[in-house]
Amino acid sequence: MRGIASRNRHSRKREPRHRRSLTDRLSEGLAGTRVLGRRIGDVWQQMRGRAVPRHWTNLFGVVTVASFVVVMMTGIALMFVYTPSSETISYTGAYAPLHGAAVSRAFASTMHITFEVPGGRLLRQAHHWSALMLPASIVVQLVVAFFTGGYRRPRRAMWVLLVLAFLAAVASGWSGYALPDDMLSGTGLRIVEGIVLGIPVVGTWLASALFGGAFPGRIIENLYPLHIVVFPAALVAFLTLRAVAAWRHGPLQFPGQGRAADRVVGALLVPTAAVRAGGLFAVVTGLLMLVSATVTVSPIWLYGPSDPANAGAGSQPDWYTGFLDGALRLVPPGWELQWLGRTWTLAVLAPLAVVGAFFALLTLYPYIEERLTGDRRDHDLLDRPRAAPGRTGVGVAGLLFVGVLWAAGGADILATTFSVSIEHVILTLQAALVVGPVVGFSVARRVALGLQQKDRMLLEHGYETGRILRLPGGEYVEVHRPLDEPERARIALPPASGARRIDARTVDGRKRKDVLVGAGTGERGSVPAGPVSPR
Repeated sequence: MRGIASRNRHSRKREPRHRRSLTDRLSEGLAGTRVLGRRIGDVWQQMRGRAVPRHWTNLFGVVTVASFVVVMMTGIALMFVYTPSSETISYTGAYAPLHGAAVSRAFASTMHITFEVPGGRLLRQAHHWSALMLPASIVVQLVVAFFTGGYRRPRRAMWVLLVLAFLAAVASGWSGYALPDDMLSGTGLRIVEGIVLGIPVVGTWLASALFGGAFPGRIIENLYPLHIVVFPAALVAFLTLRAVAAWRHGPLQFPGQGRAADRVVGALLVPTAAVRAGGLFAVVTGLLMLVSATVTVSPIWLYGPSDPANAGAGSQPDWYTGFLDGALRLVPPGWELQWLGRTWTLAVLAPLAVVGAFFALLTLYPYIEERLTGDRRDHDLLDRPRAAPGRTGVGVAGLLFVGVLWAAGGADILATTFSVSIEHVILTLQAALVVGPVVGFSVARRVALGLQQKDRMLLEHGYETGRILRLPGGEYVEVHRPLDEPERARIALPPASGARRIDARTVDGRKRKDVLVGAGTGERGSVPAGPVSPR
């Protein structure tokens, strides 16, 4: 018996211990890793417990990310076969009609990608289409944030970052637009050179630094690092900082029953919202690749190589720079003056000043509005556009202003399409640029006020049912169905007097209760707070 017990003890000692799998150990190690001072495991648990609203306005951030990923992946692939050189050679590639033509190495390498690299044309077109989609999705986010008041405290910096991201996307697209060195991009670069040379005092120095000498100089070599490093890095930085700020401040939502600053009604971020975002990401990527495979864009073999002595007729820039071209076209001819011994070309300076002032106003608008209204409260609920008639009018005026400039960029196309003179088109657009925003502001504001009145009637009387009743006294009345509580909470009208709440202080600096002051800003009343409720 003693020997048997001894053998049992030895056998138990030889039994292997249970070892954790490699994936378990890796997951535990990853969960304990700290990024920016926070454990990944803690962030993951917080993501699993966070709710995000279900609303279509939240989809365009995914569209932006998908477009950016396609741009980056196709750009990295193209980088290995593209040659950023302005050196002139004789073309001997696969496209026979251009054999023997004097082209730059940049143009020849782009033709090589298009006709000789397997899948090269698909890569080029996917890169171009996604570069067109990226600023479009950012513009939609800007429009949504403006009309719903999503730029107010504490998210003013997020608005500034989104505007900067749009400018970085435009700069990145413009720098890549010139790299094929075809006739269309060469025409655009010649316009840029004229604009830069028209800047007093520093124009000549700037043109020399940009082009590296007489046109076209070394513009391809100078733009290439900006296109692949500087502008994409700036775009990544702006989008990343905005994502961090969005995580910190939490999601915005429209008013509704049970919704408040600390009560978000929607789907859980993980896994529900994340899976939906992943599906939308796949759909956007697939559509971009489908369009790239079926719709031709930037056919440089038809444009031919860039030639400093020639320009393509009917040349049009990519859509996101059309308003810049339109601003130049709307300036009356002969706008020059002599001052301080120099010629000041207002035909160049006026468009630059107007466009620069517009983007400065756009970037600083949250701070300007806060200064004018005195509203320094935090806003975690969005407004319907009708709830802020003044803001809606300003937004429509801004869209009309940019829209007229954008239409002016194709004034020659409009003239030939509709068989009218270019002078009449320009004169009409000049009048629209001045009158359009004023009329748009007035009409949009009146429409918003009218919709507010309609909502007040619904709150007071309910929906019309079409049922007519005769009262005992002989009077006929229509029966109305009153709104239920969710509908009343969704409407969330501002005070009838157009009052707003601001923090007031007494003379000795102590904060008093909120007071009402009439300024017509259209702020909502408060909504009761509660815990997070995914639904």
